[in-house]
Amino acid sequence: MVLGLTSTSAYGRDDEAGAPQAAAQTLNWTAGDPIDHYLSFPTTAVAGETTIVFENSRATGNTTGMPHTLTFDVSDPEYNNDVQLNLLANPSDDQAGKHSATVTLKPGRYRYYCTIPGHGSMEGILTVTEGGGEDTAAPETSAKVEGEKNADGAYIGHASVTVSATDAGSGVDKVEYAIGAAGAWQPYTATVMVHEVGTHKIRYRASDKAGNVAAEKAVDFTVVAPPTDDKTPPETSATVSGEKNPQGEYLGMATVTVTASDTGSGVNTIEYAIGAAGAWQPYTAPVMVHQVGVQKVRYRATDKAGNAAAEKAVDFTVVAPPTEDKTPPETTATVTGTKNSNGAYITSAKVALAATDAGSGVDKVEYSLDGGPYLAYTVPVIVDRVGRHTVAHRATDKAGNTSTAKQVAFTVAEGGGVPAPNCAEHDERLTVVVGTVDTGVPNRITRSRCTVNELIEDEKEWTSHALFLKHVDTVLDKLLADGVVDAREHKKIYKAAKQSGIGKPGQTEGYRDLFDGSQSSFDKWQHVGGGSFGLNPDGSMTSSTTVAGMGMLWFPERKYEDFSLKLRWRDDAPATGNANGGVFVRFPQVHDHPEESRPEWVAIKYGHEVQILDRPDGDMYKTGSLYGFDRVGLGGAGVTPKGTWNDYEIRVEGQHYSIFRNGVLINEFENAGGQSFTPPRGDDPGTDGRRYASGYVGLQVHGTTDVISYRDIRIKQL
Repeated sequence: MVLGLTSTSAYGRDDEAGAPQAAAQTLNWTAGDPIDHYLSFPTTAVAGETTIVFENSRATGNTTGMPHTLTFDVSDPEYNNDVQLNLLANPSDDQAGKHSATVTLKPGRYRYYCTIPGHGSMEGILTVTEGGGEDTAAPETSAKVEGEKNADGAYIGHASVTVSATDAGSGVDKVEYAIGAAGAWQPYTATVMVHEVGTHKIRYRASDKAGNVAAEKAVDFTVVAPPTDDKTPPETSATVSGEKNPQGEYLGMATVTVTASDTGSGVNTIEYAIGAAGAWQPYTAPVMVHQVGVQKVRYRATDKAGNAAAEKAVDFTVVAPPTEDKTPPETTATVTGTKNSNGAYITSAKVALAATDAGSGVDKVEYSLDGGPYLAYTVPVIVDRVGRHTVAHRATDKAGNTSTAKQVAFTVAEGGGVPAPNCAEHDERLTVVVGTVDTGVPNRITRSRCTVNELIEDEKEWTSHALFLKHVDTVLDKLLADGVVDAREHKKIYKAAKQSGIGKPGQTEGYRDLFDGSQSSFDKWQHVGGGSFGLNPDGSMTSSTTVAGMGMLWFPERKYEDFSLKLRWRDDAPATGNANGGVFVRFPQVHDHPEESRPEWVAIKYGHEVQILDRPDGDMYKTGSLYGFDRVGLGGAGVTPKGTWNDYEIRVEGQHYSIFRNGVLINEFENAGGQSFTPPRGDDPGTDGRRYASGYVGLQVHGTTDVISYRDIRIKQL
């Protein structure tokens, strides 16, 4: 197959009146696996209606499925910008990668390119000429030198050079000129003025819109200084600039700027030379010296009367810049305390962190306890809550490099000595938050070793707002007396308690939003495993229909012990089936089990899944079942039609689980000894069937056809 430009003659058949009719033309571009060039493309065309064909298909050699575009540039005034064309093609699209469009081309040049990032070198120029014949003749060029001349024909003081070009075919596209025998070509836009005394050569050329380039021509002339009695050479000076170290040496580079002035005939030339024996060069811009070592830059100047200034020089030293620090600090964690025979720390454990950095030095060290926010580390961290814990740690150096977080895991067991703090709830957020009102006051550890948030107990079910305010006032008075808060902070927290409305009739007493439909609340959740959830405009979230696999979206900010979890769910599976999903509760930190290659299995094996499945056939565990432990059939509260929102409450007290659907109790389960669950992998860690007394909550995604939505997720500690 031959691909490229195919066209009929400029004129085809005659119409009924006998007048020649312009024939259509087709231009073909092809692409394949390369991302740096089109496989085939036209270079010329004639003006008029044109069919553009762009093919990026398996037939043209695309084996990777990589998409490409063919786009005409409409932003560069150097090219025609009247054709809006942007064809996207890949082998798997509905046209199998072959697309076409009909456009009208005008004489001139069109620039085309691929707009996909990384494909920037796929570009080219299409030259379009008038119909009826291709332009093969280059432009005609000429140049004229003007100015006042002396008897020898030299120009006095300066000369002006005017270049002109004409083209009877496609038209002049650009005119260029160059100074001297080796000067670079520059666009010609205005008369060139030459003031420097001496012999000069100006070269010039032109090209038309059909791409024809005229042969290079040149004009030679001499400029002499006007008559003068100037006998004084120019004044010269030089400055050195750049970043210096304390020893005054320049780091990596020094820039030398030379200046010259002449009040008589005026400066004619400035020259510089590098080193004691370097060749003299014309000075046109500041000189940048990169070579490491002791350096000398010499300089001089002449005026138009021929007076030469004495040579001068500047001396300086360039040294290599210090190596940029790109290496983050190294952190270590040491856990100390008295251990029991099982390796658990009795009563408490102390975690000491250290960080080193051989480059710019350590700037700060941070830690995160049990998945909480990162806090500044200043003194060893005392952990005295019974249970499994993780401390993540990282450090940042003065160059801004932050190390990848490491973590240490350990268990604290009950024992003699100082008992664990008796706090009503677990709350280690950075600031004091009452209900939904953030006071901005630091959530400090008090003398009781509980945080301020934990003492306020805003998640408790208060019977009246006045009773809650009285409790908050009592707590704050004691904290003020103990010096934990000051009078201003006392006032801010009490005001937040009044604004919270906790205990008022009609309030959702004690419930805290985990997902309220906002982007900020959705961002607090974390996904592990396959699948995904997406946020919807109506404030709900829905599992993906395109991202395959089983996984979990979980809330890592805190663990819960006894609680009431309320949410709404909706079966959005295709009409031919029902969604399979579930709510995970009381599972440990998913990243604290490196032996698990799939983090979502931590929730399955160490926690409980409260099933969501209204399918009459298939899996025996239906909505309300505790998967693997306790199953219920369909119809406990009635199966609602697909696409209907359902209310779910999961109430956990001790090892007793109560499941409510739309306000109706559909399952109760006591997680007692002797019951165990053997998952498909057969490695359930339980020995007596019990699960953890506290843990995290999460939402299961089962696959792309088990589409399920959630909204209004709230929790209350009991």
